[in-house]
Amino acid sequence: MISADDVLHQPLRAQFEVFLDEHRQALHDCLDDLTEEQVRRQLVPSQTTLLGLVKHASFVERVWFDQAVTGRSRAEIGIPESADDSFVLDDSDTIASVRADFLEACAASRRAVADLTLDDELTGNRRGPLPLRWVYLHMLRELAQHCGHADILREQLGLTSELGDA
Repeated sequence: MISADDVLHQPLRAQFEVFLDEHRQALHDCLDDLTEEQVRRQLVPSQTTLLGLVKHASFVERVWFDQAVTGRSRAEIGIPESADDSFVLDDSDTIASVRADFLEACAASRRAVADLTLDDELTGNRRGPLPLRWVYLHMLRELAQHCGHADILREQLGLTSELGDA
């Protein structure tokens, strides 16, 4: 995988995409070396679990790179109406199934914006038109926050973590 150091002098778009992919990979990898029981364990008062974080990240990808790009409703996309509901796990959610869905959501995100520029406006978000540049920055913030959550949850499980290692 290309690292952030590899794109130091590349155009801004390439930098954004590599940083996004590094955070996506870190979130995907937060499930490494864990059991199905561990990834579902609620270690904080909220619904946040490691598996739920990755499931939520798939939701976020679809909100920002499907709904915002296409204007399709969340119902049409097949995702929950609320972000809180995107953390909810059902019996069919496993490490393998949630990871596969996340990888597909990320791939679909890349395809959805492949022909856009950073200044192109995405018109399908409730905030109104937003430039792709803003969406990239928002996604970096969102993924970085959830990587931090994953680090803490892994520590609570007694594991050391190298997510987002500098």
